Order: sequence, then structure tokens, then C-alpha cells
Amino acid sequence: MSTLIDVSHVSFGYGGAPVLKDVDCRIDAGQFTGIVGPSGSGKTSLLKVLLGTVKAQHGSVTRRPDIAVSYVPQLETVNWNFPVTVSECVLMARATKRLSPWATSTERADVSSVLDRLGISDLGKRHIRELSGGQQQRMFIARALVRRPALLLMDEPTSGVDVGTRHEVLHLLDDLNKEGLAIVLTTHDLNGMASHLPHLIALQQRVIAAGPPSEVIVPDVLEKVFGARMEVLMHLGMPVVVDSGTGMLGVA
Repeated sequence: MSTLIDVSHVSFGYGGAPVLKDVDCRIDAGQFTGIVGPSGSGKTSLLKVLLGTVKAQHGSVTRRPDIAVSYVPQLETVNWNFPVTVSECVLMARATKRLSPWATSTERADVSSVLDRLGISDLGKRHIRELSGGQQQRMFIARALVRRPALLLMDEPTSGVDVGTRHEVLHLLDDLNKEGLAIVLTTHDLNGMASHLPHLIALQQRVIAAGPPSEVIVPDVLEKVFGARMEVLMHLGMPVVVDSGTGMLGVA
């Protein structure tokens, strides 16, 4: 498989204690990976390292030449009152070296095509704050896809959404991955999201484990990552995490 990004012995911090320590991971073409861990474990920082918006203090990050990478932020960080429609929001992400701020007919056609592909072509003239959670996520995926990336990075794409929206987003990402798009996302949702992904990286400043859910969502790994003992049961061939005090975590 073609390697898109290779992270080797990377450490990174924001001036104080490091948030990433000696991290090794590799992202290949067509890969679909979830980075799991609690708040403060370094998940978003690792995405920024992959994206290239922060520079490793130690170690190396090797990218395939001319690789196109798109990033979808957490929905909670977006100013939904910004005066822009869905189509305008997606157009703002277009890759162009032209000096003119106005979109060409080709660029508008590209936006229309990607909105149609994601099933929200009828929402193009709607203000972004008028969208549901699933529609908001589809709009930002459209923003990412209009740049024709080889790799899509997503920060907690199902945080704060209901069960139906979570399933909708997961199925959409699975379809995009089957079309050849490599995807890396962060999540703390072990049962609702992580257990459905083909490959996981368990992160607690360091990579504690990596592999399929059956090898990563196990009691010993979860205790090292989340700092608490959790039981894991198998249900319909997938691991289900159980908190002995409250029952299953986030099961739907």
C-alpha cells in the first residue's frame, strides 16, 4: 500500500509538558482509522501533526509529495451565526491560486456536484445555522471534498450528535472510504463509533496499541488509556465496553 504520512518517534508540546511522546504511526492510502482516547490524551494534537499545522519538536513526519489533506473541525468550534449559505461556505474552501475572489462556473459546478453527492444539494441556499447536526457535518465534509484530498482528517465528528446522526455520519464515511478516500478521525465514543471502524490507534500521549477493534478495545489497553478498569464483552462479533458501575458505555 502507498504510504501517505509516516510519523516516527514524534514528540510535541505547547510550551509545557509534552502532549505527545515518542509517537509512531503510519497512514496508508485507503486506510480508515480512529484515534481513541480521553480528553487531554493528545488526539487533536496528533491530527495537527498529520495535517502539518504544528511541527514536531522531536522525531520526523514524512509525507507523500504533493499529498492533499483536508480537515474537518469539531462542530462545537464553528461560529454558526456567520452570514454565509451552505454553498458559499463550501466555495470558501476551494483550492485556487487566482487573485480574483469570485468563483468560476467550474468551481460552482464542483460545489454543486459534491453537495449532490452528499445528499444536500437542496440546501445550498440555506444559512448554515438552519442545518441539523447531520447536515452540518455533511456540509463540512463537502468543504473538505471540494479540495479533492487523498486524506480526510476529522476531529470528533460525532461529538454532541444524536444516535441517528452518528449512524448517518458513520455510514457516509464508510461509503467515502470504500471509494478510496483515506480517513483518520478522533473519537472517545468506544461503542458507538470506534468499535465499527476497521483500524484503531489507542492514544494516551503515546500509542498504547494499534490494530483492529478486537485487539485495541480490550481491558488492559483501555485501563492504560482511560485510567480505569473496563470490562469488554463481545456482541454480534464486536467488542462492547461495559462500565461495571453504570453499564454499557454509549451503546445504541
